[in-house]
Amino acid sequence: MNAIISATELASESAGGNPPVILDVRWQLSTAKAAGAPAFDGRAAYETGHIPGAVYVDLDADLAGPAGAAGRHPLPDVASFGAVMRRAGVSADRDVVVYDGGQGWAAARTWWMLRWTGHPSVRVLDGGLGAWEGPLETSVPSPVPGTFEPAPGAAGLLDADGAAALARSGVLLDARAAERYRGDVEPIDRVGGHIPGALSAPTAENVAQDGRFLPAEGLASRFKSLGASGDSGEVGVYCGSGVSGAHEVLALAVAGIDAALYIGSWSEWSSDESRPVATGPDPQ
Repeated sequence: MNAIISATELASESAGGNPPVILDVRWQLSTAKAAGAPAFDGRAAYETGHIPGAVYVDLDADLAGPAGAAGRHPLPDVASFGAVMRRAGVSADRDVVVYDGGQGWAAARTWWMLRWTGHPSVRVLDGGLGAWEGPLETSVPSPVPGTFEPAPGAAGLLDADGAAALARSGVLLDARAAERYRGDVEPIDRVGGHIPGALSAPTAENVAQDGRFLPAEGLASRFKSLGASGDSGEVGVYCGSGVSGAHEVLALAVAGIDAALYIGSWSEWSSDESRPVATGPDPQ
C-alpha cells in the first residue's frame, strides 16, 4: 500500500463499491495565534466546501493533547483518539484517505497517528484539497460508526532521550525551516537552535510548487545525501511540535525509508533548560 494517493485515484476509488473513509484535517501553523490573534478555523473552511463524504477532524482537539511541558502538540489520549476515529467511520478493514488544505502537514500527522496505532491502510491525498478536481459539498455527513481500536506500536515513536541518542548513533533529521534550525529566528518556542547532532532537512524541500511530493527516486536521493537510506540504520525526525515532522516521515515512507517521529520535538526539547542547544549550520 502506497503512503500517498492521487486525486484521480481517490475519485476512482470513491466511486467504487468499497470507497475509503475520507478525513478532512485542514489546519495551519499560526504565529498569529502565538501573538494572541485569531487562529485559522479549519472547521469553517471545511463547511464552506469539502470532498464529498469527508469527515472533519480537528488537529488541535483530536490529534494532540493539551500543550505543556511535553510540547505544543503532544500525543492525545489514545482511547479518545480511537473514539474520534470511530465516530468518523474508521475501521481497520476499510481504507482511509486523509487530506488538508494543501500543505500536507496536518494530513501527515493523521496518517502517522493511524499508522502508529495500527491501522493497516491509510494514505494522504497528494497535493491536498487543491489537487482535487471533482465537486465539493457543504453538507456534513453522518457516517456509520467504525470499529477501529487503536493499538500503539512500540516502534515509530521517539522521546527526548531517544532523539538525543539517535542523533549520535543514527540519523536525526530536523524538518523545520533552515533559519529555525540555525537559531537565526524562533517565532514560537523559548529558544532557537537544534538538537546537537541533528541534520537540517526542511520538509518544504520534499514537495514541488504545487504541494505534491517529489518523485520517490528524487526523495530517496535527497535523503541518501543526508545519510538516510533503506539500509543506513535508524532514522528519526523532529520539527517544532510533531506536525511538519510527520510530513517528513511521510516523505521518507514515499522514498521507501522507515523513520520514527519525536512527537514532542523542539517545543518539548527547548522548554527544558537542562537540554543542550546547538546553533548555526553545523549539526554539533
